[in-house]
Amino acid sequence: MSKDSERVKKAVEMATKAHEGQFRKTGEPYIIHPLAVKKILEDWGMDEDTVIAGVLHDTVEDTDIALNDIKDEFGESVAFLVDGVTKLSTARNGMRDIDTYLPETKDNFLRLMIALGDDIRVLIIKLADRLHNLRTLSALPPDKQKKIAKESLEVFAPLADRLNMGLLRVEMADLSFKYVDPKRYEYLKDLIEKYNKQAARSLKKIEGEVGEALKKEKIKFTISGRVKSVYSLHKKLAKHNQNINEIYDLTALRIIVDDITTCYLVLGIIHSLYTPMNGRIKDYIAMPKQNGYQSLHTTVITKDKHIVEFQIRTKEMHEFAERGLAASFYYNEQKLTENYKKGKIEHLPTN
Repeated sequence: MSKDSERVKKAVEMATKAHEGQFRKTGEPYIIHPLAVKKILEDWGMDEDTVIAGVLHDTVEDTDIALNDIKDEFGESVAFLVDGVTKLSTARNGMRDIDTYLPETKDNFLRLMIALGDDIRVLIIKLADRLHNLRTLSALPPDKQKKIAKESLEVFAPLADRLNMGLLRVEMADLSFKYVDPKRYEYLKDLIEKYNKQAARSLKKIEGEVGEALKKEKIKFTISGRVKSVYSLHKKLAKHNQNINEIYDLTALRIIVDDITTCYLVLGIIHSLYTPMNGRIKDYIAMPKQNGYQSLHTTVITKDKHIVEFQIRTKEMHEFAERGLAASFYYNEQKLTENYKKGKIEHLPTN
């Protein structure tokens, strides 16, 4: 939201007063954190009650404000969300140290978070809270940096994945991995940059060839490159004996079109231009991933013997792949507007 409503302004005033005299490890006033969470939630397109709860998410646990104070001022929905985030924090504090978690304990913590998040917005607020903490992790001592990063990598990034919040999962995983294994992180980061420089010219040529073919068919589209994240490459290399020559999706070209029918038409055009690799065509539109992700994937071999992956999806699928359930809330909010009533806003794809 571009301009704060009166309710949001009241929440900021309440949080500022409640956190007065409290400071973060960075030395900044504590209110910087809830305001950062507010901005993240706004960027994700969350509704007003969620933004307000994000501003107030630490007040019940860390200040003299009671849940009833929030309920009286902002209503039951906001109070419910703040209570949910407080319960998640309490549950986390009651768990044993992340370094002593057994694999099943980590999974149980993830399940506990989902169970406590009766309203999915509780989890989204918690993810926004964790994201800002990761972005400012450098202010903490090295042992705490590693502890929080490890937990984020093993619990919070998978939670973002379950909610199909792709951009968040990538940022969380890479920020965390940088602290968990800094040498490996820098090595893979340099490897990706080197590979991208080598592949840039051939990708530009392929992009031009595909673009020309799609224009001939009068297809409206956008095409862009997608680079694999550091942590995703780390996991892929582990599956392929550290052999980067077996990683075919290190870079990919992503094509976004208007509708599902055009997705399949584009797939056919790409296969008429290049040779598809056996076993590398995946239809996540007809059979979405468990988290709701939809797209067509194909890996092809060009005439110059370059191997490149294509991802083909609609605008709505792309928005959902990037922001997941946060995007769903945004579209649901839009349904209440005049634009929706006039039929100007399209639905997200149903799964």
